[in-house]
Amino acid sequence: MMLGRGKDLDYRHLQRMSDERGMLQFARAGIPAPDSGYTVDDNARALIVVLQADSDWEDRSGLALRYARFLYQAQRSGGEWCNWWLPGRGFVTDIDSTDSLGRAFLACSLGAAAADEEVRRQCRSMVTKSFARIKNLQYPRSLAYALIGCSNFIHSFPEYSRPAYELARRFGESLTNLYLRNHTAQWRWFEDRLTYCNAVLPHALFACCSLKPDPKFLNAAQDSLLFLGDRLFSRGYLNVVGNRGWWVRGGAMPLFDQQPVDACSLVLACRAAYEVTGRDEFRQMGKTAYSWYYGKNILEIPLYNQKSGGCHDALTSEGLNANQGAEAVLSLLLSAQAISKFEAKPPQHL
Repeated sequence: MMLGRGKDLDYRHLQRMSDERGMLQFARAGIPAPDSGYTVDDNARALIVVLQADSDWEDRSGLALRYARFLYQAQRSGGEWCNWWLPGRGFVTDIDSTDSLGRAFLACSLGAAAADEEVRRQCRSMVTKSFARIKNLQYPRSLAYALIGCSNFIHSFPEYSRPAYELARRFGESLTNLYLRNHTAQWRWFEDRLTYCNAVLPHALFACCSLKPDPKFLNAAQDSLLFLGDRLFSRGYLNVVGNRGWWVRGGAMPLFDQQPVDACSLVLACRAAYEVTGRDEFRQMGKTAYSWYYGKNILEIPLYNQKSGGCHDALTSEGLNANQGAEAVLSLLLSAQAISKFEAKPPQHL
């Protein structure tokens, strides 16, 4: 059974993984692991999930405030975030990254328009503090998250609409130029390898095109996403690029381990592509990617755990990873929310 839409979504494991501080990072099997601590990455994704949930979900506002407060506490004076909080140690810098900065900025860009006054206030404060910092992002995925964030709050955050648009265009130019430098007829991609969350790169360009159409951006976005479609769906179902070595141009694509966050990246990119172009092939690609969670995958095993409401952390060559951490269930929920919007929001048909 696939998750439905709105209040039919299964939030049980998200709630189980959350406490007064925020959302825990890992679970052992389906049991939350408090010693794993909390990350900005997970709490940013969790904030997006609850902000997009139906307003009649009674726990929605309380959870949003918890996740926003965690992000608020994790942000440094310079605008960046400390990614990891551990029991007995507090915030540590061991896994800080510019991707975390981009993801947190993206989440706060949505929170800046939240209905809850306290969530809105904290997220606007975080956006304001981090805006100067994200201007210096260089890594493709980091600036892609930030570009999507800029596109989110341009209309709801008027005092930042012009600088946000200018930054989105600059990031769009950076990604498009990266694509033009690296793509070939056989390898229509931004880099010489496919690694993690690949589809966020075309997703960001579609987000930029939703602000103002640009043929150069749109061509790079469509070509690269269709390249992923050609390569990752060649067997009629999604094969996520495995993390055992990644996929280097000219080499073989590793099939394991396949992780839910990568399937989510594709679903979100396909939704953005469909909303901008109206091309049904992107809608169908997104639906096929979503079905990966429910057994339409190389092992024909569902990753959604109906008993717990969680999602298994990976498909491995030996079968399912038994653990059901935050990233996995949040990826499933974000994908389910995106799928529900394929029909709910008419495409722009650029």
